[in-house]
Amino acid sequence: MRCLTLAELLRRHGVQAVFVCRPMPGHLCEQLEKKGFRVLRLREAAAGPASADPASWLGASVAEDAAETAAALATLGMQPDWLVVDNYALDAAWERALRPRVRHIMVIDDLANRVHECDLLLDQNYYQDLEHRYDGLVPAQCEKLLGPQYVLLRQEFLDARPMAKPRSGKVGRLLVFLGGSDPENFTGRALQAITQANARDLQVDAVVGASNVHHEEIRKACLDLPNASFHRQVNNMAALMLQADLAIGAGGSTTWERCLLGLPALTLVIAQNQLQTTRDLSAIGLAWYLGRAQELSAADIAAALRNALADPARLRDMSARSIQFMAGAGTPALNSMLEKLFKVTHA
Repeated sequence: MRCLTLAELLRRHGVQAVFVCRPMPGHLCEQLEKKGFRVLRLREAAAGPASADPASWLGASVAEDAAETAAALATLGMQPDWLVVDNYALDAAWERALRPRVRHIMVIDDLANRVHECDLLLDQNYYQDLEHRYDGLVPAQCEKLLGPQYVLLRQEFLDARPMAKPRSGKVGRLLVFLGGSDPENFTGRALQAITQANARDLQVDAVVGASNVHHEEIRKACLDLPNASFHRQVNNMAALMLQADLAIGAGGSTTWERCLLGLPALTLVIAQNQLQTTRDLSAIGLAWYLGRAQELSAADIAAALRNALADPARLRDMSARSIQFMAGAGTPALNSMLEKLFKVTHA
């Protein structure tokens, strides 16, 4: 999704973007094509990730993936100015193999756990040690764009920002969104928590993506809550966030959408790359970190929800801090990123 945001931003500046994807369970190739982007599909993977180790997420060996990607790029009939790499299974070995095929390489990362061969690196997350996380991991001449000021925000959120106001801390409407696919159904667990917290009088918006395999179960769970609405594959997430007083959500890129619009959140970490940034944001009052989602029961989430409902001062402070923290994010910083891209391209 963050690559789609970047591609749409580039398209508004007259740049043609093409996606190279390996179809795996839950892939978004058709959605990319509906958005008007060409998708070069690699050989379909037989199965999804074999484990939590990102190395198993590629669907092929690194050498096979590099060769297939090179062959896909050759079908374009020209040398791309930029190759944008956003995949936790890829590192400098893959990037070196693709170097001859493109003019420049940009990497989007937030793990800072492997070496890259790139000209530009984007890490849009917040970390207390942000400035030094990539020391020794990128070439000396690599441009680094670090921090939430460079977050890839969809236009609907930038358009909604002027309407965002700090919340009062009183909660009447709750947004539940735990990722587009949510294969372990943490959304269902959160809905159970609402009942266990005796918060059934809250207005609830539960949102899932098109690839959520539990969508029917979640829809039925919403019917059991007197004031719940079920939403699938929405195009008005910013509006739903503006209406909400509190969210139960995942770490990751949605964190920055919530922060931009001043929406306080009970945050569950559903992937390893979300852990440090969520903890660090919690330390400065921008998130209410509950823990790893896999380790949280509905009763745990219910207890946190009761605590949040009883602490309007903390929610009010979180909302105000979030809006202030994100004041520098958005169009100016994204335009700065584009200028860096074009400056390197035209050097």
